Amino acid sequence: MTSSAEEVATGERRSASDVVGMVVLVACAAWSLITAAAHEGRPEGMLLAVLAVTAGYAAGRISAALLPVAAPCAAAAAGLGLAIATPGPQISLQLGHTGATAALLTLSCGAACCAAWAARAAAPRFALRLAAAGTAVTAALLGSTTGVVTCTGVLLCSLATARVHHRALGLTGFAAGTALVTGATWAIGEDALPGGLTASLEGLLTEHRVLLWHDALRMARTDPGLGVGPGRYGALSPTVAQSLLPDGKPHSAPLQQAAEQGLTGVALLAAAFCWVLYALLRSPRPTPIVLTAGAALTAVAAIASIGNALSFMTVTAGAGLLAGFATARPLAPAEPDGVRAGADGSTVTSIRE
Repeated sequence: MTSSAEEVATGERRSASDVVGMVVLVACAAWSLITAAAHEGRPEGMLLAVLAVTAGYAAGRISAALLPVAAPCAAAAAGLGLAIATPGPQISLQLGHTGATAALLTLSCGAACCAAWAARAAAPRFALRLAAAGTAVTAALLGSTTGVVTCTGVLLCSLATARVHHRALGLTGFAAGTALVTGATWAIGEDALPGGLTASLEGLLTEHRVLLWHDALRMARTDPGLGVGPGRYGALSPTVAQSLLPDGKPHSAPLQQAAEQGLTGVALLAAAFCWVLYALLRSPRPTPIVLTAGAALTAVAAIASIGNALSFMTVTAGAGLLAGFATARPLAPAEPDGVRAGADGSTVTSIRE
């Protein structure tokens, strides 16, 4: 009876997180249409991103319920292939491709680590972790320094989750880390950091990218309520007009939202990320899988804060897919023996007779 009560409570919480996600995604789509109508913008990019996240999340939930190990394995292989096929960082002016490569490798590493935790035998678990380590090696071969750092970080976080019993603390840390990176990006765009630190960061980020951020915040101050309209940043940015290979993007997801959809757009972007963390908190999967996915998605959020990764549908769909893997309820018990998710999101050890 106690087990049945826990399952009912867990089901109710999962339904609540699904409703919250639906509301947030619909609000993101609706706000892009509102701001586009106000300034004759083009909301197609945001609408496609919302569609990609929704489709990826649904596909992840369904496929991981049927194949909790094979589904993330296939996704990891597909992500690795897409990252290799994406034009690499050697094209220095195409900053967006650099971020997309790092994000795809990070998602691939996270999917492989989730599959490793879902595997019950030691041999496939070791092989999958070796494959996850291979994504960092691939990032190095592709020249993606960011990819090396994020893939290594996700792998180390995944290994460390074996000793974590309460996921709430870890997810709170991921939220704080994302907020810190976003705040630093905003401060650089506003020239609010000390001169020496700003110069050092500009050397890493490139002066061109920082100028793009200055333009984005200038537009945000012009109309903080509605922004300049979706898709209109490129037409109004002096830096883009002077670029040799312009792509019309500020290469920062929160700053692009601030420029094109105002502070409400930024709040909705933050709400979407918070919803993902909330869904992970209420997930029936074991804590190691949840925190591994959270680490990978946080790394992608950090990449998107300083790059153009979310402009690629493969990245947005992949992020939704990984979140779906980590929140699915497998139809057959595929978790390690003696481990299950507790009603409060903690890892509970049980004894099987």
